[in-house]
Amino acid sequence: MVQVLEQNQIANSYEEERNKPMPSYHHGKLQAKIIFQLMKNYEDKYDILSEISIKLDNWGATPDAGIYPLQNIAYNQHDIIKMDTPPLCAIEILSPTQSLDELIEKSEHYFLKGTKSYWLVLPKLESILVYEQPFNYAIFRKYEVLKDNNLNIEIDLKEVFK
Repeated sequence: MVQVLEQNQIANSYEEERNKPMPSYHHGKLQAKIIFQLMKNYEDKYDILSEISIKLDNWGATPDAGIYPLQNIAYNQHDIIKMDTPPLCAIEILSPTQSLDELIEKSEHYFLKGTKSYWLVLPKLESILVYEQPFNYAIFRKYEVLKDNNLNIEIDLKEVFK
């Protein structure tokens, strides 16, 4: 009973801090695979960041992954705790305890703040919706090549969903 209470407290703390539900096994696996494919193909063009906190005006979020313009990094310099610029692309993975409506609404906030692309990963459907603007998206399935025309990115979803 004590262990269950501790696990619930950890989950609640995680969810409150990031304003998102605790990730699941499938969520974590897909997040790692998407980031790996992006790093493998676009590391010299973009910074691919995992779970980066963003604070823009009075709105904050922590996308599962964010794509930013490539910057030189000096690890011995001042670190950034919360990004004050929007990602070029925010990637969100639907968790079992989230509603689809919640993430679609979140996409609108990202676009209002200056994000160019929004990827919504649907694990159970083995698909990714790539939004080029609010309410305008293309669906890519597990056997297709995802194409983000706004960022000129392509990744083979067979590698992500295998």
